[in-house]
Amino acid sequence: MKLRCAVIEDFQSVAATVVDWSPVTDDVEVVTFAEHLATTDEAAAALAGFDIVVTLRERVPFPAELFARLPRLRLLVASGMRNSVIDFDAARRHGVVVCGTASSSTPPVELTWALLLGLARGIVPEAEALRTGGPWQSTLGADLHGRTLGLLGLGKIGGRVARVGLAFGMEVLAWSRNLTRERADEVGATLASSRDELLAASDFVSVHLALGERTRGLVGAPELARMRPTAYLVNTSRAAIVDTDALLAALRDGVIAGAATDVFDTEPLPADDPVRTAPGLLATPHLGYVSRANYTTYYGQAVEDIRAFLDGQPVRRLG
Repeated sequence: MKLRCAVIEDFQSVAATVVDWSPVTDDVEVVTFAEHLATTDEAAAALAGFDIVVTLRERVPFPAELFARLPRLRLLVASGMRNSVIDFDAARRHGVVVCGTASSSTPPVELTWALLLGLARGIVPEAEALRTGGPWQSTLGADLHGRTLGLLGLGKIGGRVARVGLAFGMEVLAWSRNLTRERADEVGATLASSRDELLAASDFVSVHLALGERTRGLVGAPELARMRPTAYLVNTSRAAIVDTDALLAALRDGVIAGAATDVFDTEPLPADDPVRTAPGLLATPHLGYVSRANYTTYYGQAVEDIRAFLDGQPVRRLG
């Protein structure tokens, strides 16, 4: 009898076609789910009959309660090599092997610049006006050349964002608690002495930090108030790093000129969430990792993980 594999969060319904699953289909029946499993009860009900689950990013938590309600589960494959919503201790207690995949930093770098440019040049409202017979030119674009780009975080993604900023002729400032002058020099950035100095000096601020206790709520109302009223904030990292209520208030009150975000406290975003109608906010539905190349990696290595597990030699184990 074949094992059953659930591929969840397949919103575009491409998991079954973007890669070749034939290395495992003699032994495994693959079923994809396009709908979001919003609660532990929904996940438990949908996944109860599966031996293997492939989950995308960190949108569906796997707490101890869920592992206890999935007695058939033996392998959990998560895209990426880090996952903050899987209880790895519980997985071990229930005999579940957890494996990951590689993930490219290129798509989030590119989306960061898509959002920053779209925000600066009013692309969405201008394009919408053109399509609907609205006014011919209604916004005044913000220039990048000669302006200051402030980066909160200068890791793999932040460093690549920095190099693009330099190519646009921007001055690049960077700050994080552990950032060294040597690392800043490596990518051509200037090390800011503090978060507050960076916020006050930047025309564009982009967030590229991992979420943790020291970064949760790092940008709140006091920090937004330190930014220039002509400045813009971009967050393609983690929603909880920026206080959403404070950001909405700052946009409403004109504390900053605008913001762009690809990440949200609740995903998918509820239909009545005020983020959807916030003035001056360019928002996209967590597209940072969503590219053909990245999906090819995720699902291609998921197939490899499943095959290796079936052969008794799991690879890319997590936790």
